[in-house]
Amino acid sequence: MRNEAMERLDVLVGSWRATLRDAWFLEPPGREVPGSATGEWLGDAFVVFRWTMAGEVGKATSEMVLVLGRSDVRDAYTALYHDERGTCRVYAMTFDGARWCLSREDPDMFQRFVADVGPDRIAGRWEASDDRGATWRKDFDLVFERA
Repeated sequence: MRNEAMERLDVLVGSWRATLRDAWFLEPPGREVPGSATGEWLGDAFVVFRWTMAGEVGKATSEMVLVLGRSDVRDAYTALYHDERGTCRVYAMTFDGARWCLSREDPDMFQRFVADVGPDRIAGRWEASDDRGATWRKDFDLVFERA
């Protein structure tokens, strides 16, 4: 049986078109990268959110996976992240049905994802801080629209 807090994540379940834009590391400025995403339940306890962004000709496609879960005792969500580079990260997560936030404060970098969630659209941005959260820079915008 799903608990009430996990049931809120059902809005993430389904098929999505993804668009990465306004990334400081992409040329030319303003370039958009298309992709796709799926969210699905893993039993009643977890939501697996996978997204793929198209690579340039001759370059690999980016593939990311989030496994979203919860600690009832701590009254907190947690997200496990993995990507095609073999990178693994743990994010603290909040989700109130309209705002989805992921954050990590690791020795190498502070990072966060902040998104507004609607039934058919998730509009978010990834940000990073190299000075332990004193200042933040936007890495890129990431938008998911229900397919």
